[in-house]
Amino acid sequence: MAEGKPIISSSGMRFAKEFAPYHGATHEFGALRTVFATMAKKWETYGIHALESIYPIVGPGFVSVRNTGTYERNVVHLKHSRGIDVVITTTADQIGGSGFITLAGTEGGVTLRSQDTYTAFKAQLESYVGFLRTGTPPVPFAQTRELMQLVIAGIESREAGGAEILLSSFGA
Repeated sequence: MAEGKPIISSSGMRFAKEFAPYHGATHEFGALRTVFATMAKKWETYGIHALESIYPIVGPGFVSVRNTGTYERNVVHLKHSRGIDVVITTTADQIGGSGFITLAGTEGGVTLRSQDTYTAFKAQLESYVGFLRTGTPPVPFAQTRELMQLVIAGIESREAGGAEILLSSFGA
């Protein structure tokens, strides 16, 4: 970015049609209080997919990350400035239990599962082609930066025995 070159990151999970109705629109559940998400494999490589699935729902404003899991079984608790607790599990062999999201608020909630990968990947590729045509990234860089900080903080927390890592420690 310092040289003016664009940097983007993307996951098809951001574009899952099952989650799209809740992107920034969870008012039917009252104030969102808890979000659960599941993903297979490792936090380092698949945590971003879980994060991308919930980020358009809760939006920017994460405060801290605490990973009390292990390399094979990550249990990551993220605190959001809107008073939302997000818990993401990434478990090496959790293939059949991957791609679930639960949204719970003061007045209701829902559990969702991403199943249509074709539509998600197609929408992801369309957003990238749009970027190539217009030069406008599909996601603002500030959001990409925050997402990368969340992944890194999850690793740092796990390596520090589950210490809470504040996103403010990353600086601007």
